[in-house]
Amino acid sequence: MKRREFSEKMKTKKLGGGSASRLANGSPSCGFVCLEHLQEAELIQSSLLPAGPLQDPSIDIDFRFTPFWEVGGDFTDFFRLPNGMIGLYLGDVVGKGLPATLYSALVMGTLRGAHKSGTDSSHVLELLNKRLLQRPLPGRFCSTLYAVFDTSSRTLTFSNAGLPLPVLVSENGCKPLGEGGLPSGLFLDATYDQHIIQLSPGDGVLFATDGLHEARNTAGIDFSDTQMQAAWAQCWTRTAAASLDFLQAHLHTFLTGSCLHDDVTAVVLKIPHLRL
Repeated sequence: MKRREFSEKMKTKKLGGGSASRLANGSPSCGFVCLEHLQEAELIQSSLLPAGPLQDPSIDIDFRFTPFWEVGGDFTDFFRLPNGMIGLYLGDVVGKGLPATLYSALVMGTLRGAHKSGTDSSHVLELLNKRLLQRPLPGRFCSTLYAVFDTSSRTLTFSNAGLPLPVLVSENGCKPLGEGGLPSGLFLDATYDQHIIQLSPGDGVLFATDGLHEARNTAGIDFSDTQMQAAWAQCWTRTAAASLDFLQAHLHTFLTGSCLHDDVTAVVLKIPHLRL
């Protein structure tokens, strides 16, 4: 979901299930979250998401964000660095709802300070980990991925702290990239490998939180077990936005009769095909 869509969603929101019950039967004074506070939290979270895609002749990046609750613990952003490269991060904090949203805002603020220290992705994650552990919160940690893309050389460099592996689509098919690592905010001495991938025109990389990979249908099958890679393999000729829409449509069909059980965030980094 893009930032603009949050405002439209709020105008037409009809809360259901547990959320509606809490709002109908409680008040802030007795431990319930009022609608006004919830809407304010949505606006704040939407302001932390990218305002839209990042596109030029050398790069095409877009995202989709679907929280399990009205707000969620996933986060993402992508931006141009002062040296002309593009930075990208994606994360998933433990928990759901407002507590997870608050912690994700803390992580994002820390990351925005850390990435200014340079473009070494492993160093950025190590610095994030150390800063989160300066004021640790019991039971709170997050999976995080930080990447840097050099548009001139088409080189993607990234480090991964516990998120599902990114998946490359190219004319040769699909394959996972890199390795995982320890989540951020758990172990002070954690270190992270740096992975360097050479991309070509038409190639795309899918970054996603485990809410997409582990979306489960009524048969108890995860989306990543049977459908996700097959759908992603059909996105080599598609734009970033079209790829995300295609994946969402496949996920919707896969979940027929079931529902999401976690926040889902996906980012697609696409190298445009060369125009002849």
